[in-house]
Amino acid sequence: MQSVYIILLTLSASSALIYKHTSEDISFVLAILTGLISLFWDFACSPLIFQLLIVLSLFCFYKVYSLDSEDIS
Repeated sequence: MQSVYIILLTLSASSALIYKHTSEDISFVLAILTGLISLFWDFACSPLIFQLLIVLSLFCFYKVYSLDSEDIS
């Protein structure tokens, strides 16, 4: 079961590289979709404690980012 996480993470990272280095439309869209689907699937397959840590870190990052953007405006 642990290898599923590594495979999905590798798949999403490789699709991000393809997205970065291609200029063709179909490869571009397929790389985006493959990366998003594998990241969502990896998140869904991960244990609950990791899901909570990811959500809390994203929430903290959002609060810090939103406070910084309000000060600049």
